Amino acid sequence: MKKYISIAALTLLVAFAWSSCTKDKPVDEDGLLITSRAECYVSNFELLGADFQTVRTKNAVIDTTACTINVEVFYGTDLKNLWPQFSLVTDAKLDPKVTGKVDFSDLANPKQYTVVSGNRQVRKTYSIFITVKQ
Repeated sequence: MKKYISIAALTLLVAFAWSSCTKDKPVDEDGLLITSRAECYVSNFELLGADFQTVRTKNAVIDTTACTINVEVFYGTDLKNLWPQFSLVTDAKLDPKVTGKVDFSDLANPKQYTVVSGNRQVRKTYSIFITVKQ
């Protein structure tokens, strides 16, 4: 009798453990949790040089309405080897991902990055305008 009770208890325990491991929350293709948040903006922007030190002369001006980021960098900055860093609203993600140094040397054609909301339904494309201090 004890054997049947322990088998039944073990079966219930395994069934409970298995059912608690199922995915209750949806995730996107990057494995990030999809939430109900619709906010979608850049809150801060940093631009680092090859030595991972800032190349900005002052804080970036972020216009969340026009979706623009204006950054002034020091004269002599190597614009071909910059590392952009974005601070986004909670649960948002960036597309394309920043995976390394980026070439910002074509000042006439600003780089564009899209911020995707936590619910993955709102997308805002930001243009980054760089000027070099004289």
